[in-house]
Amino acid sequence: MTENVTICTAEDLPGLAVIEDACFSRPLTGGQLRSLVLSDNTVFLGAREGGRLVGSVWVQTVLDEGYIGNVAVLPAFRRRGIADALLQALDGLANARGLRFLTLEVREGNLAARRLYEKNGYLPAGFRHGYYSAPKEDAVLMTKEYEHAE
Repeated sequence: MTENVTICTAEDLPGLAVIEDACFSRPLTGGQLRSLVLSDNTVFLGAREGGRLVGSVWVQTVLDEGYIGNVAVLPAFRRRGIADALLQALDGLANARGLRFLTLEVREGNLAARRLYEKNGYLPAGFRHGYYSAPKEDAVLMTKEYEHAE
């Protein structure tokens, strides 16, 4: 299990780049990562083991809505509960900020990720034809709603 999940800063950019490169066919560039990490409406959460950044998730917020970018765990660290820890930390962030929902896209054929999201309360909410490239694939839109007292 991870030592901790914390908010990432510019100091974490090299580790975030390693995760992106290891996990995605079209990883975010260094410039894109820097822009997102420094943005006022984006939060990167990072999971660490032995002081090393091994997983991350980022979310952009608009008013009371949250849009998850990438959930990623280095291949050698998968199946250890790290993605669950990241999503639970994201729940805490959503509740602290009073978000009504978090939503994300996931490859239709990525059954392991879809099960992970469902286990964490995300439900299918739509479909995006041809959303992914390299390889080309449809996306399932999944959303988790939060209830907050008005």
